[in-house]
Amino acid sequence: MRYAALFLWLAVPVGVWFACGAWGTPHAIWEYEFQDNGDPYNPVAPRWYISCTFVGWTGVVRVPAVAGKCPWVRFFKMTANQ
Repeated sequence: MRYAALFLWLAVPVGVWFACGAWGTPHAIWEYEFQDNGDPYNPVAPRWYISCTFVGWTGVVRVPAVAGKCPWVRFFKMTANQ
């Protein structure tokens, strides 16, 4: 039992590894494209987003917006064909 505490720190990296395998790696929003409503520089104007570009550990991913929205953080699983 005394030596088990020495390996307790390994739970965190193993947990992160399993979480990335289950949900994917986190990617943050980097760029987006939206329909111009005549006032593109107004931050409070309603916008309908068309595409979202995310940057993360495994690279850049560009996806179409879902229901006109782009989340700030999204998880992507990297497959062999990406």
